[in-house]
Formats: sequence, C-alpha cells, structure tokens
Amino acid sequence: MAKHLFGTDGVRGIPGEYPLDDATIYGVGRALGDYLRTTGAEKRVLLGMDTRESGMLIIGKLARGLADAGSLPVFAGVITTPGVACLVRERAFAAGMVVSASHNPWHDNGIKLISSSGMKFPDAIEARIEKEILVHRESVPSKHAKAVALSAERGLDLAYLAFLRSRAVRGASLENLRVVLDCANGAASELAPSLFRSLGAEVIGIHDRPDGRNINAGCGALHPEAMQKKVVDVGAQLGVAFDGDADRAMFSTAAGKLVNGDGILLALGRYFKSNGTLKGPAIVGTTMANLGLERALAREGLKLARVPVGDRYVLEEMIRVGSNLGGEQSGHIILLDDSTTGDGMLTALKIACLVNLRGPLEKLVEGLKIFPQTIVNVKVSQKPPLESLPEVSRLLAEAERALGDAGRIVLRYSGTEPLARVMVEAETQADVDRWSQAIASALRSAIGAA
Repeated sequence: MAKHLFGTDGVRGIPGEYPLDDATIYGVGRALGDYLRTTGAEKRVLLGMDTRESGMLIIGKLARGLADAGSLPVFAGVITTPGVACLVRERAFAAGMVVSASHNPWHDNGIKLISSSGMKFPDAIEARIEKEILVHRESVPSKHAKAVALSAERGLDLAYLAFLRSRAVRGASLENLRVVLDCANGAASELAPSLFRSLGAEVIGIHDRPDGRNINAGCGALHPEAMQKKVVDVGAQLGVAFDGDADRAMFSTAAGKLVNGDGILLALGRYFKSNGTLKGPAIVGTTMANLGLERALAREGLKLARVPVGDRYVLEEMIRVGSNLGGEQSGHIILLDDSTTGDGMLTALKIACLVNLRGPLEKLVEGLKIFPQTIVNVKVSQKPPLESLPEVSRLLAEAERALGDAGRIVLRYSGTEPLARVMVEAETQADVDRWSQAIASALRSAIGAA
C-alpha cells in the first residue's frame, strides 16, 4: 500500500496547513490509538517535542486523538527523538510520538511515530495507520475537539540521561575534557550539556538558548562552522554539533577540522574491531557514503554495505545481517548494541570516550581520504521514476562510463521535500562540477518546479 502522508521520517509540513492542519493532526493521534487498541497492547503513549513554538499546539491535538481512542498520553516535554525512542523501549510504552521537523527551519514541524520496540513502525503498519488518519480527518469534527492540556512528567528526561551515562565506554573518563556542544537551539539544549557535565567534562555550550524560532538557524549539524571555530578559539579537544532533534551529530577535531558520519563510522569500526565487539559481515552505510570511507574500511579488512538513504533502511539492513554498527554521512549513527535508533548524544558520548582512551579525533580518522563530492538539490514539480526521463538517463550513463571505478553518481528524490538530489563523487573537483551541473540541468528541464 503506497503512503502519501509519511515520508522517510514521518509527517512534515507547515503547521496550520495540510498535512499539519488540526484535522489531520487529530487524525494521526486517533489512528495510532485505534491501531494500538486492535493489538491489545499497553495503552500508554509517550509524547515529546523539540523547541519549535508550534510544538505544544500539535501535542495537544495528538493527545486529544489518542485519548478519544482510549490511549493514555504521557508527555516528556522537550526531549530528543532518540530520547523518546529510548524511553518507549525502556519504560514499556505502547508507542511514542515526537513532534519535530528535525533539521528543518523553525516554521516547519512534523510528527514521528515510534513503535514499542523503539524503532519506527514498518512501512506496512504506517500505511495502515495512514489510511485511518485520512478516514478520521474527514469524518470527525476535529476542529471542535478540545486539545488536551499536558504537563511534562518529571523525571523522564533524567531517566534518559541515566541510560546514556550507563553506555559510556568502560574505563574512559571525561574529566579534563573540554568540549564544545552546539545544540542547534533544539531539543539537546539542556540535555547534552547536562550529560557531559555530569561525567566531568568542561562544556562550552553554544546555540543552547531556544526561543521557539531559532532552532537550526545558521547553527547545529547543518551549519557547524561556528562550532568548529569555537573549538579552536577555546582550545577544546572536541566539538559536537547536533541537529534540532539530536538524532544526528557532526564533529570537529581540536584543529577545527570537520568530521562527518563517514569519519565516525571509520573511528567506531576500528575500535569495535580492535576489541572484538564488531558484529556482522559489514558496517552498514548508504548510497551517500563517500568512496573514501569504503576504501579506508577495506584497508582495515572491513566491508561497507550500502542501502538507500534513510536511517530506517540502515537499521533494517543491520538487523537483517546481524550488524551492530551503521549510519549515514549526515551524522545518523546507529549503535545497535546500545540503541535501536540514531542518537546524536549517544554517538557524542562514545566518541568523547574514545578520545580519552585512544587519542585525538584526528588520529581516530587517520587515513580517511575524502573524495570530492557535491549534492545539487533540484526543486521539482513532480516525482516520476527517474529512469523514465530520457535525457537524464542518457547523461547518467555517459557520466558513469567516464568516471568508471573512480567515481559514483546517485540520483534520488528527497523523502521529505519536493526535491531531486544529484550526488556526484569523483577523484577531481572538475569532474564533480561537470557532471553534477549537467545532470541537474537535465532534471530542471524535465521536471523542474516553476
């Protein structure tokens, strides 16, 4: 069954407009509650949100839908997406709902659903829930449904922090570690500094004063430049930049060099191999993982398995093959022995521990040569199969012949925005520029938005 509301990371939009109008929001809560009733599951559902000013209004409508379906909504307040996933799993909730648009600007928002396992629901279940959402938004006078006023249940955020502290690498200490944390004015603004300070680190926090409208605004994982500069200015050993809901993290070495998810997979892969804890036949990455990572892993005797972009696909493959390490270049890292979802704070904790045990981050990623890579986003008016576009297919074939084994091209649609993404990777920047612009131009001619 095809899905229309749920993208690769939940429902996203502009509050007040479909699919985040009141009727649809109510329908999401009601449909999830109805689904849980059919399973005979425990009826408590955990809700959390990031710092966007629209969050509480959405939470109230979701809670009304859940309550009308017989579920009991429990509110964790401002908390990270992986924090909700962790608490759902550890505290035996029937499901979780996170109101967040992750790395998007403040004026967007979204709703993510989390199953009792702490993972996203399978596609088939999301499709079933989506069908019921559409029924409820048409048949229920939701604009007259009074939102439920929820107060955050005290102690849930502390339970999440306690879980994270329990996952610190044995024998490592964060005392005498000076770390810069860029919290993106998002869900990690209080939690991340609290975690690191509780373990003895000296924390320099930036972008940790959310006002409802400054989340991800020129800061955080998508804009780590201020974090990199701050690391150098204050003489920190490590820098971390989270996104709005802290399910991803980007890092800086002491010298201010950016290390993305590819570098983190290499550092963790080496460590896991050295202490005999790496599981499965391969580390799982995506089609966006740099060729440099694949080659660096090969020199360590390790393999990289590629799946489509999206942390759900990384997780599915990890479970299928028995791997305990996977992630995305964007900074989503899944440490399956510890968590069922990408968790930026967990990843940051692990890397900080490795810096204490094994030396500077720059040493941990030594030998990683990043191939020139670019991603061109093309705004599109529709999303037909890319192979159905003759000129795009012709240029793609020509580029692949020209690059051979010394480059890669990935064309895909965004799962959350009206965009086609053109990723080109090659040994020279000239080849990257040539083919990315040519293919992007063909896409604009074929399906570009006005």
